[in-house]
Amino acid sequence: MCGILGEFIFGNHLLTKDDFISLLNRSRNRGPDSQGYYAIENTIQFGFNRLAILDLTANANQPIQSPSRRYTMVFNGEIYNHFELRSTLPQGQFHFKGHGDSESLIACFDHYGISKTVEMLDGMFAIGIFDNKEQSLHLIRDFAGIKPLHFAIGSGKVVFASQYDQIACHPEFKKNDIDLEILRLYLEQHFIPPPFGILKNTFQVMPGEIVTFTRDGKKQVNKYWEFPDYIEPEIFTDDDALEKIRVELEKSVKYELASDVPIGAFLSGGIDSPLICYYAQKILRGELDTFSIGSESRIHDESKDAIEYAQSLGVSQHVEIMKSKNAVDILDDAMKSLSEPFADYSIIPTYQVCQNAKKKVKVVLSGDGGDELFFGYERFWSIIKNRYVQKFPYPLKYSIYGADKILTGNKWINSGVLSPSSGESHRFLHSRFSKNWISAIAPEIVNKKTPSEWKTYLFPHNISKRHLASHIRKAEFYGMMQKTLFKVDRASMANSLEVRIPFLKKSMIEAALTIDPWLSLKGKKRKRLLFKLIEQKYPQKNISTTKRGFSISLATWIREGLREPIADVILSNNHSDDFGFKHKMISKMLDDHLNNSMSNHWPLFTIYSLYKWNENRKK
Repeated sequence: MCGILGEFIFGNHLLTKDDFISLLNRSRNRGPDSQGYYAIENTIQFGFNRLAILDLTANANQPIQSPSRRYTMVFNGEIYNHFELRSTLPQGQFHFKGHGDSESLIACFDHYGISKTVEMLDGMFAIGIFDNKEQSLHLIRDFAGIKPLHFAIGSGKVVFASQYDQIACHPEFKKNDIDLEILRLYLEQHFIPPPFGILKNTFQVMPGEIVTFTRDGKKQVNKYWEFPDYIEPEIFTDDDALEKIRVELEKSVKYELASDVPIGAFLSGGIDSPLICYYAQKILRGELDTFSIGSESRIHDESKDAIEYAQSLGVSQHVEIMKSKNAVDILDDAMKSLSEPFADYSIIPTYQVCQNAKKKVKVVLSGDGGDELFFGYERFWSIIKNRYVQKFPYPLKYSIYGADKILTGNKWINSGVLSPSSGESHRFLHSRFSKNWISAIAPEIVNKKTPSEWKTYLFPHNISKRHLASHIRKAEFYGMMQKTLFKVDRASMANSLEVRIPFLKKSMIEAALTIDPWLSLKGKKRKRLLFKLIEQKYPQKNISTTKRGFSISLATWIREGLREPIADVILSNNHSDDFGFKHKMISKMLDDHLNNSMSNHWPLFTIYSLYKWNENRKK
């Protein structure tokens, strides 16, 4: 796990080496073990900050050139099937010095070429690779989007990086204007989804994508893997489904335990991470260090359940209870780790648990991805149950919604039915910044259209429940899950900690797609199959059905310990002027929250994160 940076020119000049290294050093926490640099005059320069996990020797250092010298590569991530890929290469043609995956990967590129190699990979990765023969640069991101890959185009060059601040602070791009369409999208969704960047002419490589640039400045995009809208299921019974999940999840955990440094796991009180920890402990046959964050809020705290799981497994459990005082101590560091606007406030406990884990281990396993693959959110059924009413004319929908509100308290019909479509209903379930507040605070952007490339919530009309469930799952994969992966990557890498995600191993994803969605949603439930599996693995445990995660009581904390640091930032006239926001309305929003007339913690934190990013990039 590392930090990568590169420049490719086709009409300008490369940065001086000193200026380039200065940018590279911004990602030093991603790779504190060693630093590498390589340049071809008037063509490219690549930089690499290494976090040594596999093959701790210099054999795994980067940038790395292929045996034929055709390719030069920087690569961030892990290739879990790299030994299998080595075995497919012609015997005697390649001579490996070590056992790291970077050697395996560059040899495969040499032998198979770019496209075929990428299709064979199973892992998490962001790759920048230059083809000296074709004079082209390829930017490649893993199929789930676990590892970040940003880039910018302009002034006769392409710049790519692991961190957005390396793009935003590059001399060629730091004066780029804010893209108001993307700013509008950020306020609504609380993060910037791929393929966008908040500054004009800055972007992200989409999950499962290869972006190629030629020496004459042309750009080509190739999608090598995409989460499907719908696949006809192959497995329709609980027994077959549970066996498939057991086999594939244990296999994923086994692959992702490969490490030459100490490895542990995050352990929550939910479902997914306890399953990961069960298989990890089974495979390791020794003590496993696990890490949890609790909360002083009873609503958010799940440390008791996490401790019970740890005791059942017989693993070492490291728990810290977060309070507003803890948050004040790490708030600034947590925000600096982001390198771009990001407003999921669970970044605070996530940063803390990563900091705690790094004291013991260098790699951890995480349970992320289980909710998306196995329908773990309440909103799946919340949207599906409105399917028949969604297509009615608005006056009729409103009448049905109102009647159900009076008669049952919206037990059967929720407010999502008032949206124009199921997709729009899903989209706005992720928005905690009302259009009225956006209009009051940022009137210049409230009517900005969603970028045409953003199609996450465009669902077909009049489809079956099973098809609709699959479309919602795909939207979660490219929506909410990308926000979660962003948070985990930034918090962990700021602490020089690698996080691996067994549920998102490619073979695990593709196995999940063969299972009938309705097995997870049967009985109007969520994640039914994984609940059944964990009951088998922890038969003595009373399994909690309440979803909490590593979260905090931000609404309360803004009125207490976080009041001053957040108010100092969001009440800055300078930041408001930079974005054209109405300072008086932000002040009113804060006052309304502080006096308990309404809970505005989501939009307040969204503005706070935007302003902190603006503050940090000017330093």
